[in-house]
Amino acid sequence: MSDTHAVVPNDLAAFWMPFTANRQFKKSPRMFVAAKDMHYTSADGRQVLDATSGLWCVNAGHCRPKITEAVQKQVAELDFAPTFQLGHPKAFELANQLASMAPAGLEHVLFSNSGSEAVETALKLALAYQRARGEGGRFRLIGRERGYHGVNFGGISVGGILPNRKMFGTLLTGVDHLPHTHDIARNAWSKGMPPHGLELADELDRIIALHDASTIAAVIVEPVAGSTGVLIPPKGYLQKLRDTCTKHGILLIFDEVITGFGRLGTPFAADYFGVIPDIMITAKGLTNGVIPMGAVLTTAKIHDTFMHGPEHLIEFFHGYTYSGNPMAAAAGLATLETYRDEQLLTRGAELASYWENALHSLKGTRHVIDVRNIGLIGAIELEPMAGLPTKRTFSAFIEAFEKGLLIRTTGDIIALSPPLIVQKSHIDQIVEMLSDILNGLE
Repeated sequence: MSDTHAVVPNDLAAFWMPFTANRQFKKSPRMFVAAKDMHYTSADGRQVLDATSGLWCVNAGHCRPKITEAVQKQVAELDFAPTFQLGHPKAFELANQLASMAPAGLEHVLFSNSGSEAVETALKLALAYQRARGEGGRFRLIGRERGYHGVNFGGISVGGILPNRKMFGTLLTGVDHLPHTHDIARNAWSKGMPPHGLELADELDRIIALHDASTIAAVIVEPVAGSTGVLIPPKGYLQKLRDTCTKHGILLIFDEVITGFGRLGTPFAADYFGVIPDIMITAKGLTNGVIPMGAVLTTAKIHDTFMHGPEHLIEFFHGYTYSGNPMAAAAGLATLETYRDEQLLTRGAELASYWENALHSLKGTRHVIDVRNIGLIGAIELEPMAGLPTKRTFSAFIEAFEKGLLIRTTGDIIALSPPLIVQKSHIDQIVEMLSDILNGLE
């Protein structure tokens, strides 16, 4: 065994791990020490098939040469440059490329370090825009039940996942929530957009009637709610939200941290659904997970509203030390080049039917109560263990790791999102392994 595989920390106590059952993990650690293309290598030298693109982010597969080389070259050439009142070329080049590939009308880019920070940027931008255009009374933000928008205070305020919210006090004021769209009773075993639930978009009208449109700045939704367990919007739902927001002067924000960069077989979910938001949030696949980075895209109308007054004054008081970081920008440019060269942003459309049929072959498998899919995303919902919610999926996660498969679990749902370089043979392997694992669970 190589030295790389032998390196395991001798003390696990100091690192308080994120979103992890720390005590369980540290009794029986699961360590990755290398990765290539579709596989991780575990500390004991096993190959583990990645069915989740790391954490929804490694869309082009692991350790891709152009991205690796770009980061190596950049760190030796220009490691850091401030972007407060100064610049470096790659940040502008990346912004230009993002704007050119984005849905029509999204022309300006603000950089951040993560999806969570991109969400905060988008929420602040929405509030500041309403004020800048003379609508300062629009202070309310509307999220959605079961929505996930990162873990900063703005994100968990508009988000709707209970464990992410309940320990942190009152959060932001002036926030309300649309209902989620998950409806197993009517939409179980849906393939693509479920047929039922369009009327749930009418709840925005109810919220407007309650608060008045003149108090609402923005509505934020994930086109496909990923982290909560792959909740796919009913047919026509997103267009109805768009129409209502347009009618009442409310900004529509799409959180495309997960759905961006080819996950649905189009560059962005906005392209897939044919619905263009006023503000679009991206991260994860932007740099293929190599260097943390997020980006918020917005319209010329919003951007230009701030571009008034003396030219020596800052127009929008917001940003981060690492906004447009040189290494992140280099990684982003190389990632976009890799996507283009290998046509990965549309490859999901070619595989979607095969993926769909493979996942739905699990219908009838022990414990499975629903399967749903869109693009190269899928979810397998399990019947919970009586009195022990999440226990069954956690057992499946551990068993999968031991057998050489990485899956993502959330609640009693297994979520899947393989790298866009996935082959049909990998899909077959994922489904066969899951079938064996699920049939062996209590």
